[in-house]
Amino acid sequence: MADRLTDVGGVVGVCLGGSRARGTHHPDSDFDLGLYYRPSLDTGALRLLASELTGVQVEVTEPGGWGPWVDGGAWLTVDGCRVDWIYRDLNRVHRIWEECRAGRFEVGVQAGHPLGVYSHAYVGEVAVGRILADPGSELQALQEETRRYPEPLREALIANAQWEVPFILAGARKGAARGDAFYVAGCLFRAVGLLVHGLHAHAGCWVLNEKGAVQAAGELPAAPADFAVRAHELFAMRGTTPDVLSTVLDAADGLAAEVCRQLTP
Repeated sequence: MADRLTDVGGVVGVCLGGSRARGTHHPDSDFDLGLYYRPSLDTGALRLLASELTGVQVEVTEPGGWGPWVDGGAWLTVDGCRVDWIYRDLNRVHRIWEECRAGRFEVGVQAGHPLGVYSHAYVGEVAVGRILADPGSELQALQEETRRYPEPLREALIANAQWEVPFILAGARKGAARGDAFYVAGCLFRAVGLLVHGLHAHAGCWVLNEKGAVQAAGELPAAPADFAVRAHELFAMRGTTPDVLSTVLDAADGLAAEVCRQLTP
């Protein structure tokens, strides 16, 4: 399939991503295929190929059809297996790699990503992916570059976690005083997400999305004991009174302080 995809106009290469690439998949896990392209992508040819592979008409989006960061693609079922085609504009990936090396990143709003899409995830996908088809060897060259985590990005993500986590948890206290569990939970989610990114950056590991990220962070060298358990327990709030919410934030402050100490050189 990957070889045939590279025959489509605009497709530069195909990379297996997700749990299948990392070896953490289950028997029923999807196959995520990153279609690295340059405009103009021949979506008409993709529709024909999708129909041929599945035997049915398949919805194949235009670039941007799934939002500004996931981009677009298609969901296929081939021989009983779920296969996702996910577009990645290769010019954009190269631009983001340059930003990473300069210690800059952005966080984009995207459906399906409650923490937001961190721009460097695009680079991480190449770094940890499994290249399936790459006629011009461009993905291979980029993968070799991106396997070394940039020190400027590492420093930027750690610094971001160290200032924003205490800031957002302090703000959550205002919601706790009013019994606003919704606001407190949102602050907790963002704070834990920032700690996850800080821990991964400290270890020079790429974070691709929120799924499984807390558990993965807990296995990193700088993570405090029982990080994942303690982080998940923050969301098992036993009530919405100011006292309960305040107690949860005390636990969050303690966990954050431990992580931030570990992240300090």
